[in-house]
Amino acid sequence: MLKIKLSELPILFEALSDKNKLYIPADTKGGARFLPYENGMTMTKELNTVRSPKDLFFPQTENLMDFKVEGKKIEVIDTREECEDFVIFGVRACDVRSFEVLDRVFLSEPIDTYYKNRREHGVIVSLACNRPEETCFCSTFDIDCANPEGDVASYICGDEMYFEPLTEKGSELLLNLSCLREGSEAPVYECKRNVYEIKSKLPLSTLSAEKFGKDMMEYFNSDKWDELSEACLGCGTCTFVCPTCQCYDIKDFDTGNGIKRFRCWDSCMYSDFTKMAHGNPRVSQKERFRQRFMHKLVYYPMNNDGLFSCVGCGRCLSKCPISMNIVKVMKKLGEGKDE
Repeated sequence: MLKIKLSELPILFEALSDKNKLYIPADTKGGARFLPYENGMTMTKELNTVRSPKDLFFPQTENLMDFKVEGKKIEVIDTREECEDFVIFGVRACDVRSFEVLDRVFLSEPIDTYYKNRREHGVIVSLACNRPEETCFCSTFDIDCANPEGDVASYICGDEMYFEPLTEKGSELLLNLSCLREGSEAPVYECKRNVYEIKSKLPLSTLSAEKFGKDMMEYFNSDKWDELSEACLGCGTCTFVCPTCQCYDIKDFDTGNGIKRFRCWDSCMYSDFTKMAHGNPRVSQKERFRQRFMHKLVYYPMNNDGLFSCVGCGRCLSKCPISMNIVKVMKKLGEGKDE
């Protein structure tokens, strides 16, 4: 276990950014977000960023390739470049788990080489939560916010930050950082104990997912979807702040000097999502609403060894303009089941 005083974090950030591109969660006018580190930048005290660090592996917009068209001749230009090594500092346990969800999508055959390139070059320094909020429910999905995964796990205890390498990548990152010194594990254990006490008192501490991940058609045909989806605006906010949503669209743009093919995030909540020549397979907001939550709670875990496509980060609870979220869906669908 290594440690550093919180007052000396700028020294650590400088040392890390000298060797790699460094991203830290920092405050902006629009809320906390992961930004490239610059001299003098400080880390936010917010629990979570507005959007997750998913952006650094799966950007909201991304150029895939270019085309040059001359008559009947088409030249395909590969615009990919080898990604530089980078470090994401201060990733919460829920967001770290989201990478496992994304990996099973983008690193399964056929492998998404754009995503794979970034994952291979990225190092994740996670940060344990000291005070989870009322919107947090990561423990529902077996995530320990006081004991995060990643390449390096970090913990803030009093006026010091402790670091524990968890992978070979993590060990290499901490190697030869003279600003770090040896520390005892005792303060970290005490911090974890305090976090567990706080977690046990949170309003969503008893939320369970054990009724989901199976019985697909029983939930699909539930008459509760009408009531649940009635107020949904179809704005897609929940999908854009979600760390595990992975839907995207691919478009071509004529620059006047060639064609750029790019992909951008899409949302299953939009009326034109998966629209084809014959029309849209989900013509109502109810069907689109149902698709989102069935994927999180049933389809994904059924196809991925019980791993849910939700990490309990609470972003959809705090950002939905009509206060509809996955917690309300779970509670409503689970009413009276197995009782």
